[in-house]
Amino acid sequence: MSEQPSELIEKSEAKSMRQDLMVLTKVRLNIFVLITTLFGFILAAKSQAGGMKVGMIDWWLLFHTLIGTAAAAFGSAVFNQLMEIESDRKMARTENRPLPANRVTPPFAFGLGWILSAFGVIHLGNMVNAEAAYIAAATIAIYVFIYTPMKREHSANTLVGAIPGATPPMIGWAAGGGTWYSVESWYLFALLFLWQLPHFVAINWFCREQYEDAGYIMWSNGDVSGKKTAKLAFIYSAMLALLAPLASLPSINLAGWLYGVGGLLAGAYMCKLSADFGRIGDRKSSRKLFFFTLLYLPFILILLTISWR
Repeated sequence: MSEQPSELIEKSEAKSMRQDLMVLTKVRLNIFVLITTLFGFILAAKSQAGGMKVGMIDWWLLFHTLIGTAAAAFGSAVFNQLMEIESDRKMARTENRPLPANRVTPPFAFGLGWILSAFGVIHLGNMVNAEAAYIAAATIAIYVFIYTPMKREHSANTLVGAIPGATPPMIGWAAGGGTWYSVESWYLFALLFLWQLPHFVAINWFCREQYEDAGYIMWSNGDVSGKKTAKLAFIYSAMLALLAPLASLPSINLAGWLYGVGGLLAGAYMCKLSADFGRIGDRKSSRKLFFFTLLYLPFILILLTISWR
């Protein structure tokens, strides 16, 4: 028996609502949050077990860690879009988001943001540990109350925005039995912090006109040639490249030579792509840099996990 028109409309509306909720909570972007949280947890478990051993992962604890972290990340994404409705209306890549397109009302988004954020932090505190919950709460606060409004005030917002982007592996590390103030925890923070910078400046540059129209103050504003942006990408890529062998030094001894050499070479190639972008200065070269940063992250995390001492 064929479906009635009313049933088809209901299904279409339900699908549209699911898609809007996915955009509102930035599900695709937050996959990276969950991946880095997962690796932080695995590295902590490996350290606690003294190496890769059968049964070293507490899967139930990992499940609660990812649920709480996901909810906190989704909630902060909702608040971010709630604060940027008018700016999103001025950008081609964001004008069709649920809030600026008026498919979702601000009161609904506000309630959803609070429910998700509160649930995430409380769930981590009750089902994981207080340290993971504190880091998640601090991450939400920095992302929503400092980074988001700062985008209209100062170009250093990219540096500030990289902070909440670098804390998920610290949440995973704390959840897996580590401490937030340890060398390992801050090394993971530094790795994610530096990785985000060439990643985001590449995005900033090929969307710079839209950022300018929306009133955001970004590093790439007015950089038509791409030389300023490429210089920044090169500097942070070089720092990222040097961070890998640093972990293999006897005085630090976090990872083996495989990670040290592999990370150095991958970072060096990112430097090359940054230099190519500065020399050529077109969208194709900036996209090459951007897509390589996407490949770099899972590669370096797997290499670090294999080499972790």
